[in-house]
Amino acid sequence: MIEKTNGTDTFNALPSEIELEFLETLLVPEDGTYPWNPADDESEAYFSELERQIATQDWLDEEINLKSPVFYGKLDSLWSEVSHNSNYKFQPNHSVVDHLQVTLNSAFADSVPPGWLNAIAQKAAGIFSSQQSMSDQLVECVQSLLPAWGIDDLLVLTRPFAHSMRSSESPDVTSIMNKVRNRDWINLSEIEQAKISVAIAYYAFKQLNSSVSED
Repeated sequence: MIEKTNGTDTFNALPSEIELEFLETLLVPEDGTYPWNPADDESEAYFSELERQIATQDWLDEEINLKSPVFYGKLDSLWSEVSHNSNYKFQPNHSVVDHLQVTLNSAFADSVPPGWLNAIAQKAAGIFSSQQSMSDQLVECVQSLLPAWGIDDLLVLTRPFAHSMRSSESPDVTSIMNKVRNRDWINLSEIEQAKISVAIAYYAFKQLNSSVSED
């Protein structure tokens, strides 16, 4: 006959493994209690023995091998999200960069190395929406390609192009490029390379402005 207490059936259930471990902890002798003070001399021996016991448990290695890929996969996922959220404002849209690189190469690849054009396109797309003046944008766009040039010298070259953005007059990039067509890039003087680089950067920003206007 099953006894009832307060309307609830009572029965004897087998204790779980956790309950057994808890009871064992409560029943350990006083000299075997947990060393709450790590500074005690006996603490080191206690923890060494504990590590030894854990190391002999095969299930721990199996558990680590089973769960670690999932754990590290989650970390990689979280890190990717953090990196993306931290840097997305500074990364231009890949389609914009690709389109601009194709445009510049189609227009100037017969006179300027593709790597040079691609670098200008990448930089122009990256700083197009910044709050810098046009002169500063043009300088930043070509500065890494012309390390021997000082900022002040580059600003002198950008003035005609920066001024054109505020007026109806527009520098003729085609005429600038015609002066160096059919000449090897490496045979051009530094001043010629600098002028062409600024002109191409200006052309790139014009293309970006046109794309925004069309949208």
